Amino acid sequence: MGEVIRFVPKAERERLRLIQEARAIYDSVFPPEDIGGRSDGASTIDARRGDIRP
Repeated sequence: MGEVIRFVPKAERERLRLIQEARAIYDSVFPPEDIGGRSDGASTIDARRGDIRP
């Protein structure tokens, strides 16, 4: 009875799919530097999330 079904337009689903596909392509060209990080002590900014990683 308390179940809520959210309507998601087809255009929004397509937009999310395209963003996901673009991120996968970007990560295949520019692999994330999660392994080991940077050794020079500089920070990097993740442009997708806007957070700063040491």
